[in-house]
Amino acid sequence: MIKTILITGATDGIGLETSKLLASQGHNILLHGRNAAKLENATVQVQGVEGVGNVETYLADLSNLKDVEKFADEVVANHTSLDVLINNAGIFRTSSPITEDGFDVRFVVNTVAPYLLTKRLLPLLGGQGRVVNLSSAAQAPVNIAALKGEVRVGDEFSAYAQSKLAITMWTQKLARDLGIDGPMLVAVNPGSMLGSKMVTEGFGVSGGDIGIGADILARASLSDEFADASGKYYDNDSHRFAAPHSEAANGAKVDAVVEAIESLI
Repeated sequence: MIKTILITGATDGIGLETSKLLASQGHNILLHGRNAAKLENATVQVQGVEGVGNVETYLADLSNLKDVEKFADEVVANHTSLDVLINNAGIFRTSSPITEDGFDVRFVVNTVAPYLLTKRLLPLLGGQGRVVNLSSAAQAPVNIAALKGEVRVGDEFSAYAQSKLAITMWTQKLARDLGIDGPMLVAVNPGSMLGSKMVTEGFGVSGGDIGIGADILARASLSDEFADASGKYYDNDSHRFAAPHSEAANGAKVDAVVEAIESLI
């Protein structure tokens, strides 16, 4: 069955590779990017895939929550249903770590923006859709004050790792809160040190086969293997569902993280 799939951060790396893989299966692909020229280039590549369905583009800066809301409104205006949302967009190293609103950009782009986008698109996803959230093997205890922009995280890797645990936390809580009335929500570590721009910029290495990440995101989006995975964390380094950082088992901390995110949106 042909699916309609929205992929954020689809202009390069795992996002673009996943878009092309899903396009080759005949699905309708909704591409998101924050750079118009890169989005146009990605569109040409995806449209050139044999068998692809319809391709749409959405330009939005996920570090700006008003832009995220506009982005969601545009998707809702164009569609009555959505089969899959892949929250792939992410940021690690940047020369501008603080947003115009005074928040750490890693938390905003990697944690808060996908939460807001998911919440706004829930009516389109319904009980049969899927939400695939990009987590990471890099996870660290979340500083609530840092998430809310009240203090700074001095180390960029720490900010990234905290943001990835935070998205894993809200994945499990939203899945639990929505139950059978909501989509399947799963957090996925697509694989460590794959050859994405983020890895190259962050660690100065070319990284591994990016197709590994694309394959697991496609499986999480469509395969029966993930049909009952709601609220879980999949670690593609170990090729299995696994426990995330131990702090995710602290219900009170999970609730506090989601409350903080809600206060920001």
